[in-house]
Amino acid sequence: MTTTAAPNYQPLAERLRPSTLGDVIGQQHLLGLGKPLRMAFESGQPHSCILWGPPGTGKTTIARLMANAFDARFVTISAVLGGVKDIREAVELAQLTQAQGRRTILFVDEVHRFNKSQQDAFLPHVESGLFTFIGATTENPSFEVNSALLSRAAVYVLQPLNEQDLQQIIQRAFEIRAVPELEPKASERLVAYADGDARRLLNTLETLAVVAEKEQVSLITDVWLLQVLGERMRRYDKGGEQFYDTISALHKSVRGSDPDAALYWLVRMLDGGVDPHYVARRMIRMASEDIGLADPRALRMALDASEVYERLGSPEGELALAECIVYLAVAPKSNAVYLAYNLARAFIKKDGTRPVPLHLRNAPTRLMKDLDYGKGYRYAHDEAGGFAAGERYLPDGMEDPGFYQPVERGLEIKIADKLRSLRALNAQAHRKPP
Repeated sequence: MTTTAAPNYQPLAERLRPSTLGDVIGQQHLLGLGKPLRMAFESGQPHSCILWGPPGTGKTTIARLMANAFDARFVTISAVLGGVKDIREAVELAQLTQAQGRRTILFVDEVHRFNKSQQDAFLPHVESGLFTFIGATTENPSFEVNSALLSRAAVYVLQPLNEQDLQQIIQRAFEIRAVPELEPKASERLVAYADGDARRLLNTLETLAVVAEKEQVSLITDVWLLQVLGERMRRYDKGGEQFYDTISALHKSVRGSDPDAALYWLVRMLDGGVDPHYVARRMIRMASEDIGLADPRALRMALDASEVYERLGSPEGELALAECIVYLAVAPKSNAVYLAYNLARAFIKKDGTRPVPLHLRNAPTRLMKDLDYGKGYRYAHDEAGGFAAGERYLPDGMEDPGFYQPVERGLEIKIADKLRSLRALNAQAHRKPP
């Protein structure tokens, strides 16, 4: 982000908006040297893309920088407020710009809010090259963006800003004298409150700056910060020990199959001002870590609850979170997949790179077939019960590691029975004379 002074009447977010790629804070997995978006900028040829990530991660900023990099006219549409009329006007503007010998970059914010016919309206103009399409979305584009449009755009996944990124934004705001100095504890609390969202951080800093100027405060302390931000932050100490303790209590209540306790801690968190999106992410984690294949529906329930909240917001969407947390609490529990995954990771980290056995290798060419790639592979669907008894799928010489050990709860009871049956068939096949 640039530290060049700007008129005070501009919002802080605009005063700190990056003017070059080097000014951007965060997203270095996309913008660092040799990374995909940096290479796209340096290619000299813009391409249509979808920027997928949480709020406040720089989607609009990256789109604007791309327009600057290619000296293109930047046209923006909000799918929340816009419609077919706005699309038509954008097309007309792009045609006028093309006649003047310039490119157009059309940026559609919250593109997932457009319906299928509205999204389809972009297709002929993307294909003709009238404009470069950039869509921004907080939703998974696989589900929310038309496949035809998605196939014509690269998808870049933006991540929430980390603590160091957010601290850097605070420092830059201080450097242009937009905010007073913050004591370390106050700065840490603000970073935790922002929860990876640069926009939330900047808006909060702007509020603090206004109040600090009015009260002639030259140093923002943690005590003063709590007084200004009000009761919600004070009751739910998002930057301190209480925050993590409450998360821990919620997670352990679900793991312990106590729906009342889980509801209690959920409502405590929501009432205290936690971002419900954060709760939804934690529930997805619980479904994977503590329930797993004992009830695979739990993960779908958590994803559905997250989507319902995204569509309804507060307070209506919070009921979906409550419904999910009760389901997770009463569901059968298994951490077998969680343990198996960690065992596999530990094994791979210390083990050598074993070659893929010849019979498992892909053989798309005649040369590979002549080298015995895929030779002797048994197609399971052609065998009795859809199972090639005695076939091996691990590297040669590697013992069965036994990573996955299903528990005798929920669906994993049936999974364990199935695995015992398959292993018995393998053992029987191995005992047969060649």
